Amino acid sequence: MPKAKRKRPHNPARVHDRRARDLLRNAEVATVEVDNPLGLEPGEKIVALRSIRNDPLGRLHSHRQIDEAQYQGGRAFQADWEKAERGPRAVDPTREFVDGGQGREPITESQRKAVLRLNRAERELGADGSALVHDVLVQGLTMEQVGLRRGLRTQRWNDYFSRRLRECLDRLALLYGYATEHPIPVKNVPR
Repeated sequence: MPKAKRKRPHNPARVHDRRARDLLRNAEVATVEVDNPLGLEPGEKIVALRSIRNDPLGRLHSHRQIDEAQYQGGRAFQADWEKAERGPRAVDPTREFVDGGQGREPITESQRKAVLRLNRAERELGADGSALVHDVLVQGLTMEQVGLRRGLRTQRWNDYFSRRLRECLDRLALLYGYATEHPIPVKNVPR
């Protein structure tokens, strides 16, 4: 007669895996641990999948090419860009219908602050750095595409753009408060 198997005791602190098993053929995903939206305890985590197909910053973070501070600084830059962007808007069916053109919406305080942070980031990064950050974080270009836009097709240039992007993400992490600057110790030099 076979032995009865003992069940493991239920451990509610264990991370529950809710990853999808049926992905599309061209899906590019990475695992990420996030807060459980259905959790009863604060700080409860679950493992989820995030799409990295059109997200160069997420791809760099999932492949461990940038650290958490650089990732959060890049996401803060993207959030500020979305707040500050004033382009064509979708038609809002809940607003009252009025004949004629629509009046301009006033600039909100959060938009104004986002623009100020973006201006400071542009000054900190310089012209080349801000153009590179804009290409990657706003337009979603890869390093190869950045090189092609500039007419630079070699692997050496791709490596340069990658290093330069990491430098710019370090600067953004400092700017948005996700990292602190490490002062370089100066050796005592006799005078």
